[in-house]
Order: sequence, then structure tokens, then C-alpha cells
Amino acid sequence: MSNLNIEGVKKNTFDAIVIGSGISGGWAAKEFTEKGLKTLVLERGRDVKHIIDYPTTNKFPYEFEHRGEPALAIKKENPMVSKCYAFKEDSMHFFVKDKEHPYIEEKPFDWIRGYQVGGKSLLWARQTQRWSDFDFEGPARDDFAVDWPIRYKDIAPWYSYVEKFAGISGNKDGLTELPDGEFLPAYPLNAVEDYFKKSLLGRYGNRHVISARGAHISQAKQIHLAQGRAQCQNRRLCQRGCPFGGYFSSNASTLPWAERTGNMTLRPFSVVESVIYDDKLGRATGVRVIDTNTKEVTEYYAKVIFVNAAAINTNLILLNSTSTRFPNGLGNDSGVLGKYIAFHNYSARISAEYEGLKQFTTDGRNPVGGGYIPRFRNLHKQETDFKRGYAAGFSAYRSTAMNTSGIGAGLKSELQSKRLTPWRVGSHMMGETIPKESNFVKLDSDRKDEWGIPLLKISVDYDDNDVKMKKDYIEQLSEMFTSAGFTNIKVNDASQAPGLDIHEMGGVRMGNDPKTSMLNKWHQLHACKNVFVTDGASMTSTSTQNPSLTYMAFTARAVDYAVKAMKKGEL
Repeated sequence: MSNLNIEGVKKNTFDAIVIGSGISGGWAAKEFTEKGLKTLVLERGRDVKHIIDYPTTNKFPYEFEHRGEPALAIKKENPMVSKCYAFKEDSMHFFVKDKEHPYIEEKPFDWIRGYQVGGKSLLWARQTQRWSDFDFEGPARDDFAVDWPIRYKDIAPWYSYVEKFAGISGNKDGLTELPDGEFLPAYPLNAVEDYFKKSLLGRYGNRHVISARGAHISQAKQIHLAQGRAQCQNRRLCQRGCPFGGYFSSNASTLPWAERTGNMTLRPFSVVESVIYDDKLGRATGVRVIDTNTKEVTEYYAKVIFVNAAAINTNLILLNSTSTRFPNGLGNDSGVLGKYIAFHNYSARISAEYEGLKQFTTDGRNPVGGGYIPRFRNLHKQETDFKRGYAAGFSAYRSTAMNTSGIGAGLKSELQSKRLTPWRVGSHMMGETIPKESNFVKLDSDRKDEWGIPLLKISVDYDDNDVKMKKDYIEQLSEMFTSAGFTNIKVNDASQAPGLDIHEMGGVRMGNDPKTSMLNKWHQLHACKNVFVTDGASMTSTSTQNPSLTYMAFTARAVDYAVKAMKKGEL
């Protein structure tokens, strides 16, 4: 090797490489750099710097050409991403447009992506709940999929670790199915949400409405101020990027923290083509990167590699990382890479009205959205004809109504009068789907993207278990609404394609047996010990909880293990 090549390799060599800068990648960057490791963070999208690159964050509604709604032409050009709740005129610059990064739908799937520094951490719903052993033991209890190699006691201290840094609001609710955390003050339930909570306890005893737990700084602590973040202002404009850092994002929190160590090199516009495996050394040596704009190919090297590209892209990268040793994808001795993809079923909603408590109304905004109903089905025993269960959101609000049908002085008078509507209540389903071999992603053998990487085929669908679970949710919530005295109950069965939950998981699942899983209990590839996966791809099952908090805890735990193993010479 020439001296020039040797110097080039040295320049491109780091202690650790992190692929992806979203919620889990940001945490990997923070943990590695804080522990003194020179770390390269690769992001396929553009750079987005906190505060500087939030162009709409302080705009008034009238400053948007279409008052917040994307133009009809944009919706027509982007039929999939425009279904997303957060795809608005003030935030659509943070979303991947449908035509820009195509994929192949063997079955309908709405793949919502955010290719920029920070990823979808700028856009997430910020709901944070811990898992319990009801969740980690789910596959072992009903003998579906494979057993998790960890339990709640393994991850509990890491939940505490990341919660204190991120800033999580919530109450100590004392529920075994939803463990308490390290909370900042909760955002309280309003009058009708609290009424529904008491109604359920009185009638059922084991069904709860709690204040939703969210990644919002309700009361800033010193650790948050040290990050340059401030108390949440309750603006509920989070999808624009928060200049206060009031909610947790990689951009406001972990990446600036990592940058201040002096140990992070952040490289945006970097599409990772593959992880490089050396057959002679029996380990991964680095990654092959294609510059998004110039198409120049560069290789980077490190002792340890964390793949945190978000679940489906992590699958794509590993499937495309082939070698003599791994002809079917890196670490894929078991043949399960890309299989057992799962998601959350968010396809049912229920709304109603309530004529009581008219002496109250709402004042201000609740950034976490109101209440949360933890899973109550199939906890202590199998009681239904479907496996696992569902959680649900719940919120109540009042709004003003006015008659705009008149003209002249009469219309002016009506517009000046503010009449409050009855209370309106609503719930949406958060159902656990079962990982199945028939739900998979794979590489297309012929079609490639503009960087020469095979397009991904997605074949993911609902099943009979999902149908039965949705039916039960509709029946149970309708009964709960009726018993509380709610009226005008309406059911919305959206029949939406998988993907809009934006909680895709699996494909690189954890497990005890290398013959049926990809990762061990430390998130290491069984067959390639210096490659780790801690994003949604690593999930063995999905539970009902929003998963981002679990990804954070998994990542911090895995980095701690990896650094200790490196010091021992094991990696």
C-alpha cells in the first residue's frame, strides 16, 4: 500500500462509526464521544442545525401562503407522505417526498421518512412510555415469535439514565403494566379527561386514564439548562423544530452535546452503501459511503459500528452488506434478516360528545396531547380471541362555534360572539402487531436508486389477529364511552395501510438463539461482534408503547457495553 493510501486510511479511521443521526443515532453519538471515542456520525440527508435551520418556527398563520395546508399540487405529488399528521406547510421540508426516494410496495405501505441531521426526532409525537415484563415476556408467554434475551430489570436503570437527560413529563401512576420513570411534573388532565378517568375506575377498576408521558421539559433542571434547552412553551408547533429545545430531539440535545466534546465528526449527505466485512479478520472494518450530491465513494474505518439508520433502512444496509462470508447480508446466518417486520396498528378512532361539565373549558395548550389509556387486555391471562393487546390515546376539548351564514352587520355580530360547543372527546387505537415471517423487506434484484443501491421491496400487511384486536378496541371503547355518558359516538375505521403509525420495527431482531435471531442481548450481531443495532430494527416484538424511549435506553446500554468490551480488547 502506498504512503498516500496509508495516510488516507488514517484520515478516515475513527474509534466508532454511527450510521444515522436520529433518536438512537444521536444517543450513540453522545455516549461514544462522552466516553472519549473519536466518533464519525453519518447522515444521508442534509445538515439541520438547532435553531438556525428551523425556517418556519416563529411564523404566524397568516405568513403561510395556504394557512398551513400543503398546496393541492404538493399533495397530489406526494400521496403517501401527505397522509401523515405532521406533513403540513410549516414542516414538509423535514419529510422525504414520495418521488425522491422510491421503494417497491409488494403490499401497500406508507413509508414516512425524514432524511436530515436529526432524522424524525424533529417530527416525532414525543410520547414516551417504558416497557414492562408484560411486554418483554410477551413472546415467551404466547409462544409466538422468539423470546426476548432481556427483561425489564436489564433495561430499567437505562430508562432512568436517558429520562433524566432527555426530560420526560409524567406522574408516578403505580401501574405494573406501565412502570414509572424519572419524571418532571406532568401536564394535568382537563376536567372531562379526569372525569373519564374516574368513570373507568368506578366501573372497571383495572382500566386507567393517566396523564400522557412526553419528552417535554415541563420544569427545566440543571441538566437541561446545561444542554442549552429551556422549559417547553406549550406552543404545540413542535413539527417546525423547537428553538427553545423544549422537547427532546437529537438536534437540540444529544448531537450538540456530542459536538461539544470535540470527539464527533458529523458528515451529512452520506448514503451508506454497505458495511465492509473482512473475511480474513472475521470482523467488520468500516463502511462504504456514497456522497449524496457528487456520488463519490469513500470508505471509513472503525473498531465498532452502530447501525442506527431507522428500522427499514437499517435492514436495507445490512441486506446490501454482502461478502464471501455473508452472501445474504451481514450477520445473516439465520436467514431471518429482513423478516418478522412489525408495526403498530393505529387504524381505528372513536369520537363522541359530552354535555356535562359545561362550567369548565380548556385554557392553553397541552403539548403531550391529553390522556393515555395503558393496555388492559391479556395482561395477567389470555382473555380474548386475539394475542397481545392495545393501548389508546384519549383527549377532550371544547371549541368556539359561530354562525357564518349571514351578511353585513348580522355577520359581524355573529363573528364577535363566542359560543362554546359541548365537550368533544376522542380516542385512537395503539395496537400491537405480531411479527411474522410473511412480513418482510428485501432487495430488488434489478432496480436501483440513483446511488446504485438496490431498491427495497416492502411486503407488510395486517392479519386476522389485527382484525380481531381492532374489533375489540371499538367494542370496548364504545362501551367505556357509553358508560361515561358520552353521546353521538362515532367510529372511524380508517383501513389505512401499515406505515402511517411510523413505528416500523424488526428485521434484525434480538434473541437468545443465533439460529432464529440476528442480535444477542447486547444488540451485537451474533455472527459479527463489532456491529451493533439499537434502533427499531432490533425489536423482537412491538408491545403497545411508543418505542422511542426504549431505543434511547437500548442505545445507551449497548454503547456502555461496547466501550467496556473495547477496553478489554474484545472488540
